[in-house]
Amino acid sequence: MSLTRARAEALLSSFSTRRLLVIGDLMLDRYIYGAVRRISPEAPVPVVKVTHEKGMPGGASNVACNIQTLGGRGAVAGIVGDDREAAELRRLLQEDGVGVDHLLSLASARTTVKTRIIAERQQVVRVDWEEPLQLSEGDAAQFCQLLEDAVQEVDGLIIEDYGKGLICQSVVDAALAAARARKVPVGYDPKDDHAVRVSGVTVATPNRKEAYAAVGREEPVIEIPPLEDRDLMEVGARLREKWGVELLVITLGPQGMLLFEPDGGPVHVPTRAREVFDVSGAGDTVIATTTLALAAGATHREAAELANYAAGVVVAQLGTAPCHADELLESIQ
Repeated sequence: MSLTRARAEALLSSFSTRRLLVIGDLMLDRYIYGAVRRISPEAPVPVVKVTHEKGMPGGASNVACNIQTLGGRGAVAGIVGDDREAAELRRLLQEDGVGVDHLLSLASARTTVKTRIIAERQQVVRVDWEEPLQLSEGDAAQFCQLLEDAVQEVDGLIIEDYGKGLICQSVVDAALAAARARKVPVGYDPKDDHAVRVSGVTVATPNRKEAYAAVGREEPVIEIPPLEDRDLMEVGARLREKWGVELLVITLGPQGMLLFEPDGGPVHVPTRAREVFDVSGAGDTVIATTTLALAAGATHREAAELANYAAGVVVAQLGTAPCHADELLESIQ
């Protein structure tokens, strides 16, 4: 491991001067908590007696919240509906300190909402309200102009694709052109069934399934040690060439991460998670931490290792939870 606690502390202390823009599919996550004491007489399903509920920023919004809790300054650029869910999401983001000046509300859009019902620390069911975003040529042009203006104020940006329709080629091209002009790092978190050309991004963080899908291959069922997995090595090499990315981080769940750096061979970073309750949002934490660290001057290896620790923190919590700077530092012994 190349990252020391002292170096991590130095990087974290510099996060406060870095502003990152997250471009992507914004969602509202709702959680309904309760307990199960009986089975319904109407159908063989549990009856959840609700104790409390809460709303949280989800999707690309959660990435921005991770930037905030890590000590950076996060802002979002995205499209939401002209509905009460959008108003709630905007309020939650503002309460978390996330910038919302670059949100575009469209009457033709519907804000995505994912509701999870949880009983006894187990998710019983998830209910989604969503419609694919259909951008007109005029709406796309308006958002791209908004995006170009927003990038002028930041030290880095993240393209967060949840496959809901915002991350199309024109939006990606506008984001990358603006980032190149500003010479700021760009992070890319892909969706496994949605391909866009992203040549020139600084770091990409697909999970294993997404990495295989991006090169047109099905993920194998059998997992072997990463550095002995010839198929995985080939996939990583092909992705680095396809995306023209400086640092490729393939997240492997319990196996940690596999790094493909500009110089030298692949590097395996074992997981730092002590226990795993819920992997929801772990990918958001990885891309947020990696890109923020690069914007703060970290090396590729330092950024990836810091993100690995951050992921270990969030998977030990139930539900989509951001990583806080003090939790991250505490996890590095």
